[in-house]
Amino acid sequence: MAHMLPTLREKKRYLVYEVIADKEVLRNDAEIAIKQALQQFLGDYGMAKAGVIFLKDWKNQRGIMKISHKETDKVRAGLILVKEINKEKAIVKSIGLSGILEKTRLKYL
Repeated sequence: MAHMLPTLREKKRYLVYEVIADKEVLRNDAEIAIKQALQQFLGDYGMAKAGVIFLKDWKNQRGIMKISHKETDKVRAGLILVKEINKEKAIVKSIGLSGILEKTRLKYL
């Protein structure tokens, strides 16, 4: 299979998010709650355009997601809609955005 030309590839950004809650939250639980909030806010088509992919990085209640460069504002707005995780009150906020994964890990995690 031939490689895709760089001009045809989808541009991506790495968004660092933080979960603020009374109790410690597991990565999987946070991902499920965020996906549900984004699905409700963006819908099927919006989620497909945003191309949200959660990375395995999880440290100090912070994680990284890979998203499309055109949909960053919509995804950030969708994060605000997370009100609870596992029936516990929680807030998810955006910490930073970068186009380079290593820079994201060093600066925000």
